[in-house]
Amino acid sequence: MAPNNIVSDGQKSYMHLVDTSRPWYKNRRIVVLNLWIMLLSVTSMANGYDDGLQLLKQWELDFNNPSGSKLGLLGAIQNIGGLAAFPFSPYMADILGRKRTVFFGSVVMVLATIVQTASQNVNMFIGARFMLGFGLGFAANTAPMLIMEIAYPTQRGPISSVYNALWPGGALLASWVTFGSFHMNSSWAWRMPSAFQALPSVFQVFLILWGPESPRWLVARGREKEALEVLGYYHGNGNQDDPLVQFEFEEIRTAIHEEQIQARTSWFDLFRTPGNRKRMRIVLAIAVFSQWSDLNKVFDTIGITDPVEQLLINAFLNLWSLILAVGGGLLCDRLGRRTLFITSTAGMLVFFLLQTVCSSQYALHGNKAAGNAVVAFIYLYSAAYAIAYSPLITSYTIEVLPFSLRAKGFTLFGFFVTASLVFNQYVNPIALQKLGWKYYIVYVVWLAFELVYVYLFLVERTLEETAALFDGDTKVAELQRHAAATVGLSGAESHGSTEKVDEKKSESVEGPIVRELEKA
Repeated sequence: MAPNNIVSDGQKSYMHLVDTSRPWYKNRRIVVLNLWIMLLSVTSMANGYDDGLQLLKQWELDFNNPSGSKLGLLGAIQNIGGLAAFPFSPYMADILGRKRTVFFGSVVMVLATIVQTASQNVNMFIGARFMLGFGLGFAANTAPMLIMEIAYPTQRGPISSVYNALWPGGALLASWVTFGSFHMNSSWAWRMPSAFQALPSVFQVFLILWGPESPRWLVARGREKEALEVLGYYHGNGNQDDPLVQFEFEEIRTAIHEEQIQARTSWFDLFRTPGNRKRMRIVLAIAVFSQWSDLNKVFDTIGITDPVEQLLINAFLNLWSLILAVGGGLLCDRLGRRTLFITSTAGMLVFFLLQTVCSSQYALHGNKAAGNAVVAFIYLYSAAYAIAYSPLITSYTIEVLPFSLRAKGFTLFGFFVTASLVFNQYVNPIALQKLGWKYYIVYVVWLAFELVYVYLFLVERTLEETAALFDGDTKVAELQRHAAATVGLSGAESHGSTEKVDEKKSESVEGPIVRELEKA
């Protein structure tokens, strides 16, 4: 771990640049900025919208009871579509801009949802699901980056963490829509949940292009005046000469300039330096851990076979997960990322082990109480997962990646997430059918490995702390002194404060982690 003074001094000096004379919710422009961020965050809800159509008898009848490989393909095809988008999304995000890429992905998703809702056969349905995943690949890979790059500095950690925490919100919406349409005797039993999947994307199609573009992207494209206007309007209450705005702007310019000196970045740059390899070691691990930590479709193994009962359990489980995930996201700065990840993984291991024991008792002895206990442990396991893996994996990944590698690095992260999910969707049903509760033991061992890995390698994430861990304290100090000296902050006063800014301790709002790592 990095020295504690890196955090405390950074936070102390950081407040000298922030307007503390009034709470953020009384600053109209920060409120508007957060509304734009909320619009971007519905991408996560679209990503989490799992309509549960396979539980609907009408869906099975309309598509001739798909089974075997066809059923597996129906479950995985949306994520396969997402994999197909990964080679293209980082280039579109870097060339056309963040918000245009989100707009493109949302348009594709709306069109795909229309095709899915109107599907007349299973092949048309599969094609629509692939198209849906393809559009989602663009939107979901770009929206978190734009959130991170426009958020007000003091809110960046919690807001970016809440983004991924809204994934259960999409699942919650899908659960209740599917439950509501369950008793329909027509094809609208599955067409209605399909149509509702377009709802988050429709808002984005009509509104997103009116929102702010990333100042970092604008500077990288030579549009510095526009970048300063965005920062001044939202972060400085319209004042482009605000010390915080000037510090952010100069730090972004310095970062982009140093990255452009290195010319073009390649995929190999993700692993070229020791610092980047340390980052990718963490990023790719949490991508896999987030998907290889749980089993779906376990209700049948404990005697819960009624579709209505399964839908209700899932619906309340998604609500439970949403509340805890948002809570974990909001508390990430106070409790610390490392603490949350270790607590989460340890809880997952304990509760899944107990779930395994109870599942075995039901399978071996038909113990109904043990079957009911499995449901309780599923809820406790979901709580443990939700406090860290739901809110933090996206924000943590974006925070530790340099701007020049952010699009490519986040795309690789998304590829590993989706590939792991596709693997699970094919392998887990087969393994559960063959091994039953004994397959749970594999996940118990894997969760134990995850806990050891997280404890050994996951670092606490504040921008200073991570940079010091990966690059050394001297690089952090050099970048901070340069940005502060450029805008003359060594003698600047804070809003409503007479304390002076110490340029040697000024905290980075762009994040020194995102600029000098390549030189490590």
